[in-house]
Amino acid sequence: MPETTEILPKSLALRPKSLGNGFEVALPRSQTAPLPAHVIAASEEMREIVSVVRAIAPTAITVLLIGESGTGKEVFAELIHDLSARKGPFVTVNCGAIPEGLIESELFGHEKGAFTGAIGQRKGFFEAAQDGTLFLDEIGDMPLALQVKLLRAIETGAFTRVGSTTPQKTNARIIAATNRDLEIDVRAGTFRSDLYYRLRAVMLRIPPLRNRREDIPFLIETMLEEFVRKHRIGQMPQLAPEATQLLIDHEWRGNIRELKNTLEQLVVLVCAVQKSDGPCIISARDVERSLASSITGWDGQQFERALPAPTGVRENPQSERELIYRALLELRSEIAEVKDMLRERGMTAPATNTLALPAAATGHQPIKSLDELETEAIEQALNFYHGNRRHAASALGISERSLYRKLKEKGLEQG
Repeated sequence: MPETTEILPKSLALRPKSLGNGFEVALPRSQTAPLPAHVIAASEEMREIVSVVRAIAPTAITVLLIGESGTGKEVFAELIHDLSARKGPFVTVNCGAIPEGLIESELFGHEKGAFTGAIGQRKGFFEAAQDGTLFLDEIGDMPLALQVKLLRAIETGAFTRVGSTTPQKTNARIIAATNRDLEIDVRAGTFRSDLYYRLRAVMLRIPPLRNRREDIPFLIETMLEEFVRKHRIGQMPQLAPEATQLLIDHEWRGNIRELKNTLEQLVVLVCAVQKSDGPCIISARDVERSLASSITGWDGQQFERALPAPTGVRENPQSERELIYRALLELRSEIAEVKDMLRERGMTAPATNTLALPAAATGHQPIKSLDELETEAIEQALNFYHGNRRHAASALGISERSLYRKLKEKGLEQG
């Protein structure tokens, strides 16, 4: 394995990790750099990450980006590509979204007749990224059987299409990303240690939004400008100081993606629907309602969360059912997180029955098919977790790969 210290500037402090020969960049506290226009980073830690990115971008070194879902790992992968001298394209592959039986063909391509349905030769992502950058997102979901072939392609630049014996060459630079702790997966035997060490030649940890709250006011301003243009709002919305502080103090489990969804929701429901000629003012109350729950109704003045019906009063059964769905989804997610924590500590989680979502009430309601119920559950899980597919999959009791497959089958990928 090549030593990473030979190709990185001496000004970058490197320290070896306890496992393997890879190195993780120790962010240089003394360095600063002008930020690219599309990267917002007011916090010192984010500015230092950009500084490291500028240093490694001109090289061909493999980079592993680690961070929670929604922290902007793909933004940094694109930044590395944009700051390099590479003339080829930036190609993104979501390793968790491709069915296991197809991922080898998608990465390396296939020959005509290699398998049923292969009606012609097809180039894979490695060839598509020639002279450019191949971004392997959710690398932790890569099937174990394919990891050895991926390692060979990264180390030698050589691979073969499915159904062929002729080697192909690629010079695509590899950047990988994950929201998982791959060291735990290596110890568990679900991720190859040699591939892990090869990917983490340089490893950058993108901090969650709650750890860089200085960035939030700048993100808010930039996102509001984007939504004003997108939704053709007459004037730039104004946030009350208390509203801004609520947004800064929020935990943002979904990170930047959740912040963006929340702000767009506020712009549309407070400003786009407002029929006043004056400036749109987003109050602290508006923010509280948006952060408290998903939108269930809009009366032109305010949006409220659907609450349980008072004793003796029968409200819309659909609203009650949606509330129960959300409660069960949240409970299932918490159970899954406890199980993960126990597994990480080497303890065995007690066996539990699957927490089923409630069946649709019959009564005067039409009976829904299983497919309709499944689609409804998936949509509600994604809405509840602000599009975070990992949390939604955990709440639904399925793997993230299965969720991606179901989204594709149901045509919900863009939803």
